[in-house]
Amino acid sequence: MIEVKNVTKKYGNFVAVDNINFKIKEGEIVGFLGPNGAGKSTTMNMITGFIEATSGQILINGIDNVKHARKAKKKIGYMPENTPLYYDLTVKEFVRYMAELKNVSKKDRNIETQKVLEETGLVEVQNKLIKNLSRGYKQRVSFAGALVGNPEILILDEPTVGLDPKQITEIRNLIKSLGKTHTVILSSHILSEISQVCEKVIIINKGKIVAVDTPENLEEMVKEKNSIVVIVEDPENKMQEVKNNIPEILEVDLKRESEDGTREYIITAEENIDLRKKLFKELPKLDITILELKKLEVTLEDAFIKLINTEVENEVSGKSRKK
Repeated sequence: MIEVKNVTKKYGNFVAVDNINFKIKEGEIVGFLGPNGAGKSTTMNMITGFIEATSGQILINGIDNVKHARKAKKKIGYMPENTPLYYDLTVKEFVRYMAELKNVSKKDRNIETQKVLEETGLVEVQNKLIKNLSRGYKQRVSFAGALVGNPEILILDEPTVGLDPKQITEIRNLIKSLGKTHTVILSSHILSEISQVCEKVIIINKGKIVAVDTPENLEEMVKEKNSIVVIVEDPENKMQEVKNNIPEILEVDLKRESEDGTREYIITAEENIDLRKKLFKELPKLDITILELKKLEVTLEDAFIKLINTEVENEVSGKSRKK
């Protein structure tokens, strides 16, 4: 388990991380989100022990990562952003070198190296120079470097940045599989990735924790209205008449009009009202052709933007009150 307790990091007068608190349970896959400059990388670097907090305490399975740094670091595998690797080594040489750095015993080094190569799908390229590998394989090599020594915790900073869709899927599947036996902290700008892979999300903004919850709960938290998206052919612009014919409708909002004459509307109704059957019945009466009709879904990206914007609005409001 990871416990971050009242942790602050200052650089001179600048507060990069401001008195944050959170816990990550053993075996969880946790997404760490925030805009650029929010304090994500600083927090991850403090957890790994790469940099020291100005104040507060970080416990790795109950071990203070400053007072007992060596013991705490042994439990962590870290994959930094931009895959810093030794390009003139072969894949196998690099993984073996990482095993040596992590004090894997000589008698176990070859076994550990081979195990990690198999887990990360690198056996076929193990004798190739790293500089000759594709970006996707380089990401896997960096992954292998974090995984060697079998740490209990994996911290992955933007593990899929710069990859093509096929490579992203491969790395995602690898993360899911490693999550069965490790605690994983994953930082990513791809929110759909976080939603698919992670069980819990921590959102940080301007050095402060904004939310800690499951992706599903965060999505539900910002879901405000009972709305339907409908795409129609409506040449005579009669959609506003629908509101008169269906009293449960609160609002009909035109979102997009295409060159081919189709229009996309957001129709909002009273809570616990399912408009779909009523719309299928009423729209043909007005000579409106339905091309698509679906419930408006809230994504993790919607939740992220709403939470960040709310935090900014509260901050601006607080400053105005002080004046």
